[in-house]
Amino acid sequence: MNAIPGSPVEELLPENAAGQGPSPSGLDHWARRAAHRFGPALAVFGVVKLLGFAVFMWLLNSSGDFKHKEPRFGGGAHAWDVLQSWDGWWYQQVAANGYHPQLVLLPPGQWMTHDQNSAAFFPLYPGLMRLVSDVTGLGTYGAGMVVSVLSSFVAAAGIYAVTAHLTDRRAGILAAAIWGLFPGSGAEWAVYSDSLFVALAAWACYAVLTRRWIEAGVLTLIAGLNRPTASALIGALGVAGLFALYHRRDGVWRPLLAMAIAPLGLFGYVAWVGWRMGEWTGYFTLQRGAWMHFFDYGRHTMSVLRGVVFGHTDYYFAYPTEDLIALLLVFSLPILVFLLVRMRVPVFLLVYTLVTVVLVLGSQQIFGNTSRYLLPAFPLFLPLAVALRRLSNASLAFVLTLTALASGWYAGYVLFELGIP
Repeated sequence: MNAIPGSPVEELLPENAAGQGPSPSGLDHWARRAAHRFGPALAVFGVVKLLGFAVFMWLLNSSGDFKHKEPRFGGGAHAWDVLQSWDGWWYQQVAANGYHPQLVLLPPGQWMTHDQNSAAFFPLYPGLMRLVSDVTGLGTYGAGMVVSVLSSFVAAAGIYAVTAHLTDRRAGILAAAIWGLFPGSGAEWAVYSDSLFVALAAWACYAVLTRRWIEAGVLTLIAGLNRPTASALIGALGVAGLFALYHRRDGVWRPLLAMAIAPLGLFGYVAWVGWRMGEWTGYFTLQRGAWMHFFDYGRHTMSVLRGVVFGHTDYYFAYPTEDLIALLLVFSLPILVFLLVRMRVPVFLLVYTLVTVVLVLGSQQIFGNTSRYLLPAFPLFLPLAVALRRLSNASLAFVLTLTALASGWYAGYVLFELGIP
């Protein structure tokens, strides 16, 4: 297979192999360059994730509370069964049985108006689960973990690439580590689609940064088949494309084509669900009626913030510990956004980050999930990475190790056992 001109693959190939199929020696050279470029970031990310994951599993075994819960809702016979619960159960249903989209009304007097349906979960992640399961025989749970863990490393590499491009390698390594330590990062190594989405989003952003428009459009299209939050990525790519057209830097057809294909994945899946349900807004009706998840301009978020601040729990889906962590995270957002603006990052990265934040805080949902829903907003980590890079290696090792151990509680145990991920 020939390398796409100007692509990340071509960057890593020797000069005489960029225009032809790489020879064995060319592949070896490519592997060495890739290891040199991404190895340190992936090693640090892997270590902090392993430390946090080990603490998470230890806490689960120590408490044993999961043994008294429904396997579908945070329980199971073994500690690791928790990783396939909640949304993981739905993804396994899609991987094993496919979709049967329908809107089924529930009897009056209940919180929800519609019965839950797997069509609320986008197809890319369960599709990859099915593929890996068929090829390896692992089963849907094992396949889901393989896809998530591998995707988390691809995401860490993408976050490193974006950060290193804008700052330097040291900050890039730290940004990848911060993503692995962020509240909500426990979902990165679970049967959840978050790692896959961030992998696609980070590399789409890198493609825009390096003006590889077709790659950016294709990656955004694919991301739209994974999570509805791809709308932030679509908007950011649109802004970047308009800037490119205005300044006439990359011709006309490449930015235009990228902008045209970017929304096809998201719009295509939502349209397909609506067609199958016989109601074009069927996906949104399902989200609102079966999961109480819809954009309400921040009314629910403000209600929860008041409740948590005053110690009240008179709001939907109240989980005090998880909600307190989410509250602290929300309070930190203005600071992180301010610091990101001061860094003068490209406008499209600001758009992507701000739209992601607005979609999270502007929607009615499980407030404790704020930490997980903000995982795609990785540009927020850039100011932290730039600040931390001034520390010595010994100081960084101490800070990252201690935080990694703590993340087993605040990003893992709290997320899955003291709340809903």
